[in-house]
Amino acid sequence: MEVLAAVTTEQVQAAIADALAARTPLEILAGGSKTGLGRPGAAARRLDVSGLTGILDYDPDELTLTARPGTRLSEIAPMLAARRQMLAFEPPALHRLYGTDGEPTLGGVLAAGLAGPRRIRAGGARDHLLGFSAVNGRAEAWRGGGRVVKNVSGYDMPKLQCGAFGTLSVLTELCLRLVPAPETSLTLLVAADTQAAAGGIMARALNLPQEVSAAACLPDAIAARAGLPRFAPHLVVLRLEGSGASVVDRAAALDREFPVVGELADEGSVLLWQAVGAVAPLLPDPDAIIWRLCPPPARAAEILVALGPLAEHAYLDWGGGLIWLALPDAPPDGAAATLRAALGPDGHATLIRGPAMLRATIPVFPPMSPPLAALNARIRAAFDPALLLNRGRLAREP
Repeated sequence: MEVLAAVTTEQVQAAIADALAARTPLEILAGGSKTGLGRPGAAARRLDVSGLTGILDYDPDELTLTARPGTRLSEIAPMLAARRQMLAFEPPALHRLYGTDGEPTLGGVLAAGLAGPRRIRAGGARDHLLGFSAVNGRAEAWRGGGRVVKNVSGYDMPKLQCGAFGTLSVLTELCLRLVPAPETSLTLLVAADTQAAAGGIMARALNLPQEVSAAACLPDAIAARAGLPRFAPHLVVLRLEGSGASVVDRAAALDREFPVVGELADEGSVLLWQAVGAVAPLLPDPDAIIWRLCPPPARAAEILVALGPLAEHAYLDWGGGLIWLALPDAPPDGAAATLRAALGPDGHATLIRGPAMLRATIPVFPPMSPPLAALNARIRAAFDPALLLNRGRLAREP
């Protein structure tokens, strides 16, 4: 495969213009940490934007950050932490899940629309992207959004770019909203005898005024992999964040509501939620097929029970709104039909990791209804009529 490197917007434009003239699809790559996410591409050329890096502007007082897409999260996080600030959507580090040496980048996590355990309280990645610059499939440089919320008007283009996997435009500059980092983090461990009981605990905790910022349920074997005691068949973990005194008071209130059997403070709490978001540390087989199921939270326990042995290696995040499921032994379709039937029309399933042959054969992302597919095709044609950018990454294309 021919590799083209770009370190400026002009070079991105030139690469896309050449590809457009030759009608040659382009694979867009930055850190390379998530190359196994999505369908195998159909590109003859690769556009490497890992050199499009650097922090352009950081305004701690306005809580905004502007950076190029190739900027590594490992560079951004300590800079923000020094000013007690952070990216609210808690981007997960999935490189261990894919066994890659690449490092997660700002552009990659936003293009994939990824968010970690704090999503239930802070929202997703797209909720914090204020504005951007990009080059579309016509080789046109364009901008969307702005640098502050009050200046954003018109169509909400930042939300459209998040989760598009680079199929609409190549991002060249990103402006994000930041939030203050909590003074302390405390995770309460709550015992549950059944999956249904665990779901009830999470739902109740998230509806109490104690502002739980993350809620997950780990079966005892997965809890043990996270270094936690095996207190019960299911262990609910509830995170509280904020000032020290506030966290202590809120923890005491939750302790009166639930059978709390332990707690993790500060670094222990941080490491646990990093593992929950990263997935790989909690699942036993490094080669297993991995699915991400998003059911209505109230149905999560029912779905796991219905899946029976298929749900042997699974845990819940987002208060039950996210099921991570590993299949060491799967049928030829990766259990896609079974999983999507169990979820029904109110949920969706994404194949997060699997062999290339499987990802090329089945829909990796939730199949669209005909009206939605038609709308998606019109949007794609407006930005990239020749289908050059990451062709085939989201779905089979001509």
